[in-house]
Amino acid sequence: MEILTLALAFVVILAGAELFTNGIEWFGHKLGLAEGAVGSVLAAVGTALPETMIPIIAILVSTGASSSEVGVGAILGAPFMLATLAMFVTGIAVLLVGRQRSTGDVMQVDTVVLAHDMRFFAIAYAIAIGAAFLPVDPVWLKWIVGGVLIGIYFWYVKGHFEADPDTDAEDLVPLRLRRLDANHHRVNPAVPRLRVVGLQVLLALGLIVAGAAFFVDSVEQIAEHLHVNGALLALVIAPIATELPEKFNSVIWVRMGKDTLAMGNITGAMVFQATIPTVVALVFAPHAWVAAPGSYVAFASAGIAFLSAAFVFVPMARNNLLRGRGLLVGGFFYLAYLGLVIGVISGIVG
Repeated sequence: MEILTLALAFVVILAGAELFTNGIEWFGHKLGLAEGAVGSVLAAVGTALPETMIPIIAILVSTGASSSEVGVGAILGAPFMLATLAMFVTGIAVLLVGRQRSTGDVMQVDTVVLAHDMRFFAIAYAIAIGAAFLPVDPVWLKWIVGGVLIGIYFWYVKGHFEADPDTDAEDLVPLRLRRLDANHHRVNPAVPRLRVVGLQVLLALGLIVAGAAFFVDSVEQIAEHLHVNGALLALVIAPIATELPEKFNSVIWVRMGKDTLAMGNITGAMVFQATIPTVVALVFAPHAWVAAPGSYVAFASAGIAFLSAAFVFVPMARNNLLRGRGLLVGGFFYLAYLGLVIGVISGIVG
């Protein structure tokens, strides 16, 4: 039964991602936004909802003894998964599609947009991780860091929203649900109204969130039946499910040749995850956002995320070029961290 639920959840997430990528492009077009703003802000925030809700619920709602620790682990796991596994999956998609492209695996991305995203990520995440080394008391020190992170994210969004729009309606695939507005569709079939675009985006987000919730639950049930260690599930396996929307969206956009949207969906989510969810921990669970012997493995994921991102984007900034094969390094860093976690759980690593 769990396998069937898992497969159904997978299909629901995939359907939601397809509707979302189509709808969010039209939403950005209707608002007159640049491609970078659509991918790095609208798409990134929308598809970050599943993994963002986990720490918020764990910290603000759950009353369990280890709820804060679970929330902190989920916050740290999101940038790690995006910087490693999401990059790897996107790289595989580029290599497969590259066989049909004249440019091969060279990605047609706006390197300025991606470099902008990664500068903000590096600064924000370094500040967030640095806060883990502050003393718990006085607590207002971490509240100040939280305020700084909010300011950084809003400055980042401001920069994207002020960019000039660079997408025409002719470049967009017709809205999937355009026929719901039958009267307008007959008069102007090329451009749907904002209300229908918004409806499709909301429906897609609903499918993504619901699918991710069922996916995580099914993974947990299967893990219990197979007697998989619960800590391994929390640190490594479960976050894969909540990051599925970003991976699917990026693969869909790569297939369509919209590489800036594909990569911006990931890099924008990294900036969001490094700031807003972290603020929740700093303000409402400052005692848990601490680098200590019991949390060293979780916080080590931040170092892996930094290294993986550096291996991908430093060469891009130097050469003004991004290749699909360069993204595959994320898989190596994911396996390295997986090995660390298994070593700690099994007692091999002290």
